[in-house]
Amino acid sequence: MATEKTLMYHPSGTDVLALSAMRRWRVVLPPTAGASEKYAAEEFQKYFRQVIQWEPSPDAEGFIYIGASPVLDAEEINIDVETVGVRISGGSPRGILYAVYQFLEELVGFRFLTAEHTYVPDAAALKIPCGGYLYKPPFSFRWSYYRENSEVPEFAAKRKVNTVTDAENLGGRTQQQLINHSFHWLVPFDTYGASHPEYYALVDGRRDTNTHGGGPQLCVTNSEVIEIAAESAIQHLDAHPDVTNISVSQADTAAYCRCEPCEALNRREETPMGSQLTFVNAVAERIEKVHPHVKVGTLAYWYTRKPPKTLRPRHNVQIQLCSIECCTLHAIDTPACERNRAFCQDTNEWGKICDDIWLWHYNTNFRSYDLPFPNLRSIAPNVRYFLRNNAKGVFMQANGNGLSGEFSELRNYLISQLLWNPRLDDEALLTEFVEFHYGAAAPPILAYITFLHDNADARGLHPKCFAAPEDVGLGAETAQIVFDYFQEALSLAENAEIRERVEKAAIPAYKAMLVVGGDIDAQRRTTLVHDYIALCKRYNLTHTAERQVAEEYFEELRRESV
Repeated sequence: MATEKTLMYHPSGTDVLALSAMRRWRVVLPPTAGASEKYAAEEFQKYFRQVIQWEPSPDAEGFIYIGASPVLDAEEINIDVETVGVRISGGSPRGILYAVYQFLEELVGFRFLTAEHTYVPDAAALKIPCGGYLYKPPFSFRWSYYRENSEVPEFAAKRKVNTVTDAENLGGRTQQQLINHSFHWLVPFDTYGASHPEYYALVDGRRDTNTHGGGPQLCVTNSEVIEIAAESAIQHLDAHPDVTNISVSQADTAAYCRCEPCEALNRREETPMGSQLTFVNAVAERIEKVHPHVKVGTLAYWYTRKPPKTLRPRHNVQIQLCSIECCTLHAIDTPACERNRAFCQDTNEWGKICDDIWLWHYNTNFRSYDLPFPNLRSIAPNVRYFLRNNAKGVFMQANGNGLSGEFSELRNYLISQLLWNPRLDDEALLTEFVEFHYGAAAPPILAYITFLHDNADARGLHPKCFAAPEDVGLGAETAQIVFDYFQEALSLAENAEIRERVEKAAIPAYKAMLVVGGDIDAQRRTTLVHDYIALCKRYNLTHTAERQVAEEYFEELRRESV
């Protein structure tokens, strides 16, 4: 199985606590325990009973204290293990629940792999070194963007994803909001477009009226636009007093304003971020007067990604960098990857002038969710790179509108683990997931992962997040190799449950054969189409691409097979 990966627990000496010694220990809650503390205690008891014959007694000398601590931050955790008792504490509202899950994972050996699969260790003879454990996650905003998390928020809590639920017993979500496009509601075109076209971007000599992508963009040097945007933001914050940040950010279109005042700032700063950041700083200054503790976030995305030459973000401004142009195979700071070089340089420069960087990173193939996609090796080094450059929040966008993208469960496990603790051994995490989840079928699946990444690397490829099959090294020969790996895995599945997991993972192998499998005779193709559609439906693949529902693609395949 996977190698040891405990990194945060610090034994204090030679004393150990045998799990069997806790057989009669009682759980102790503070008298004023809230919803998340009570739920944390329930979760502890539910899982603890799965590893020992636990019969708690009020007369037992030993105890397991579970309670929130007023001296810990919201997600900070503290665990103390002694021979006479265990204290599990954490900040309120989420830290206490995270502390219980961390105890179960790191010290007992549970693994919360998927919403349906928790690996239960054989821990009856386990001895835990006595010692202390204090940890605060480096990212205060962690979003592994998979539907598994949003659809099963109880599982998201186990994965310590803090962005998907308001449920009180699960600790709620962070009050930080994802930095996103917001011009469309700060200065609504429906309200001002007809009467004040000058509020909107001047492009090719005309005021833009295209509302695609949340547009049109604003004329960000217009003084009235600044005041209207600030007032809209302040009104929103007045209505949502718990929110700790707000987006003041461009629309999702390249039609930014080219009027002379805007362009003068852009020329001076050698980037369109010149006029954009000037605008954001001005709005942030006004917001601070009314909401001094709120941060103002803006995207460094597309044409605004390059930092300005002299201008600096105000102290209450957050910068969220978007890596949409990047290579997904290689880590962002890989020197030999030309596609990542410019983004890496921009990120380094932003890190020098802003201490509150956020990242919007892309972790799937939006062109084909269910095609083999070699990005597993870059996830961990990218997360660590973000942390080194002052990142406080990370949104790892993936196929959040479906449950069966290529290795979506594995990626969710990797991403959420690493966002919680970037120091973890990513190779060990990947191996343990595959071995625990796929059992005897694990070796060919691990071999497939190695082959897919080595093949793309050997071909000198640099796929982006909208990759065609050839961009990731798939052709007739490689598609057949991939297919054979999964046929071998299916033959090794030791029971029906494992076979179902392998079948779900095998969907991309069928997709590869259908799109680049070469000269396949009509009968075999008909069989492949039938099997592919059946697997997709069985395992709830709702979308084959970001903008294509699965049934539309199935209909295309059926028409081609007639």
